[in-house]
Formats: sequence, structure tokens, C-alpha cells
Amino acid sequence: MIGVPTNMAPLAFLQSNAIADLLNNTEWGFAVAECFHIVFFAVAVGTIMIVDLRLLGLAFPRTTSAKLLRDTWVYTLIGLAVTVFAGMALFLSAPRMYSLSGWFQFKAIALLVAIVYNYTVHYKVASSSRSPGVGVVVGAISVLLWVSVVTGGLFTGLLA
Repeated sequence: MIGVPTNMAPLAFLQSNAIADLLNNTEWGFAVAECFHIVFFAVAVGTIMIVDLRLLGLAFPRTTSAKLLRDTWVYTLIGLAVTVFAGMALFLSAPRMYSLSGWFQFKAIALLVAIVYNYTVHYKVASSSRSPGVGVVVGAISVLLWVSVVTGGLFTGLLA
């Protein structure tokens, strides 16, 4: 595990809140939050993959990656924002459990790295006229990062 908290009092404090009560004590609260988390994550990753497929030279040969980026950035941003907020709510439903989960820690770090990469290197390469080789490398790294986030999320849900 990356960092096991020695003092669990802050996590106990986080768990006693209105959001945790809603998610843990209503029939549909957790399921609705999980649906928002997954659906909007799919929107965000799907729009990023559209650009990645172009960078990799696997799709959209008549459209530049810069145009695809301009056409999808709003959906990506909204998808990521809703995903992160829904994920924070889900975390509040069981902060101790998630904090101690190695898969959750992996997912959180992978998500942070993927978002930073997406809005720095990926954005710069996709919005410019770089050589196709650079685009392929950047697109492949992006795909790998987002697959890592998905993998961490799946195992967090299954094993946490």
C-alpha cells in the first residue's frame, strides 16, 4: 500500500456526513452516484479516445487531431468534472475502506497522472502539427494511462 494512515480519526470524521448518510442509508443513493461516476467517466474517456485514435492513425484520417480536440473538449471537461465529484461522493461513503485499498490508491494516482498528462503533453501534441511518430507515442501513452485508471476502478469496485 502506498500510504496507510496511522490515525483513522480524520477518516471517521469524513464518514459522518450527510453525503455518506445518503449513500449508505438509502436504497438508491449509492447506485445513482455510481451511475453518474461511470457514465460521465465513459463520456470523458470516450472523447479522449477519439483524439487518441486519430493520433495513433487508426481513425478519422480526414480530420486533424486539433479539430477533434476542439470538437470534444467540452464533453471531456464536463465528463471529468462530474466523474471526480461523483467519485468524491462515493469515497465519502466509506473513506476508511477506500483509503486502505491498494487498488483505490492505484486508481487515484493513475487518474491524477492521466488528467495532468491529458491537459499538458496530450493537449500540446494533439493541438499542433507534430510528426506522426510523436502523435503515435503520445496517443499510446494516453491510452495506457486511461486503461490503468479503468483497471484500478474495476478492481476497486470488485475487491475494495
